[in-house]
Amino acid sequence: MIGADGRERPVAIVRVPATSANVGVGFDCLGIALDLTATFLMAPAERLEIVGCEERFRGEDNLVWQSYLDACGRLGVDPTPLHITILSPIPLSGGLGSSSACVIAGIAGAMALSAGGFDRERALELACAEEGHPDNVAPALLGGLVSSFIDGDVTTSTRMDVADNLRFVAIAPPYEVRTADARRVLPTEVSRDTAVWQMGRLVATVRALETGDATLLGSACQDRLHEPYRAELIPDYDALRTAALDAGACAFMISGSGSTMIAVVDGDEAAARVAEALSATCPGYWLRTLPANTLGTTVEVH
Repeated sequence: MIGADGRERPVAIVRVPATSANVGVGFDCLGIALDLTATFLMAPAERLEIVGCEERFRGEDNLVWQSYLDACGRLGVDPTPLHITILSPIPLSGGLGSSSACVIAGIAGAMALSAGGFDRERALELACAEEGHPDNVAPALLGGLVSSFIDGDVTTSTRMDVADNLRFVAIAPPYEVRTADARRVLPTEVSRDTAVWQMGRLVATVRALETGDATLLGSACQDRLHEPYRAELIPDYDALRTAALDAGACAFMISGSGSTMIAVVDGDEAAARVAEALSATCPGYWLRTLPANTLGTTVEVH
């Protein structure tokens, strides 16, 4: 990129996949990366300039810019104004990690444009420090299916591959579910029976996603911890769930805290039938059929 002074300047190209947190029974600990990628181009500039996104996101409070500034502070690097281009197909209605993608982009840009360069493990540490939880940022950085837990200031994330036969049909209503509201409706205590229900099914869900066992996934991916409460915040949940399962989906889940929902399907032909059923149920809603993403975040500097 050529700056206003005529000198060539480095450009960091950061690509971050969409993510789905919780994955049904994995409340606040499980996440999966999906093959829907946001691209961010960042280059030093004379002043901050942000293009490619809605006008309301082009100011100093832009999440990519704020994440960049935070990362520079944690890295001990002096920030510089940036020209930021955001090319993101991830819907803003919530549930597919659009905010986490911006957070990671800012961190990756700060690292890539500094002397130390991009380091995935350090980026995860910075992202967890900024976000406060790893369920979206870990799979976005690592790709695949990721289980995470936090012990003090240390986040441990375990990455697993997702079977090639599985498809994720995502549908996003045109309305949002506020994360604060999604937290507020949850019970503060759960019974021992519910805890046992969740633990056994969480292990089985992970195994089913790794092996592509659709039958096992259908039996295991039945949440009792958060989805029954959050479903009340999504008016279309019951109708879409019924349509997806009747059309052959092996599982149906709220993505993150919503409003996006995901049907998990075995194979492309079945995915096409499920997508058609969802589209017929709620015409005009954003809908994509996606495989899992295996690469996670990628960074190039030119």
